[in-house]
Amino acid sequence: MKAKILVYALPALILTAIHIAEAQQSIKIPRIGFLVVPSRSFFADRMESFRQELHSLGYVEGKNILIEYRYAEGKLDRLPELAKELVGVKVDLIVTTSTQSVLAAKNATRTIPIVFAAVQDPVASGIVNSLARPGGNATGSSILGPDLGGKRLELLKEVVPKITQVAFLSGLIATPVTVKETQAAAQALGLQFQSLEVGDSKDFDRAFEAITKNPAQALLTNPGAIINSHQARIIQFAAKNRLPAMYAGPEFVDLAA
Repeated sequence: MKAKILVYALPALILTAIHIAEAQQSIKIPRIGFLVVPSRSFFADRMESFRQELHSLGYVEGKNILIEYRYAEGKLDRLPELAKELVGVKVDLIVTTSTQSVLAAKNATRTIPIVFAAVQDPVASGIVNSLARPGGNATGSSILGPDLGGKRLELLKEVVPKITQVAFLSGLIATPVTVKETQAAAQALGLQFQSLEVGDSKDFDRAFEAITKNPAQALLTNPGAIINSHQARIIQFAAKNRLPAMYAGPEFVDLAA
């Protein structure tokens, strides 16, 4: 539900940038660049909602607005190249949905407006100067909530009260405050806390091996592009090892059902 709310909000955020592009080049159709880490299938429902909201504002894809799609298919190292492609086709603004995507876009351009969603901590990540005065060419919405990891852990403990050790799986650019807050919650609940970071496909193999060797009795994931890109893999690992799991988004539950 939170993800859909963010998608509904994005068209309103980019509307001003579109109007500016139209005023500057009345003949040219505004072109939006869409840059994300997961696959096209993962974003299918969200993109449909995005297009519907644009339509409600009077913009129809292929008629009076164009969208350039770039999906990294879960491979973070592809982001810089894809961001440069969007700059190369001269998009009027870039829409992104993760910290890694925003950073790739900012490295590719300092002039094209960037609108982001689902970034945990844009200030700590160096994306904006502050929430009140972002500065630069990037703005958007943040899902900053370092206490949510602890709340998820509390729910997990409530559902499975016998667990004594939990593994916490997060992306490499996870907010340090989130990890710290989740670890503090684990200590308060008397749980051993195993924090594992993943940045690519090979990291998952190492993380899963560490979890089985330790071994953990439950699994908690932090929201993030790399985690979302490997949903099926994480779910299969948890099921195979009979690990109760708490995920950050409903898509995991839908896929596991």
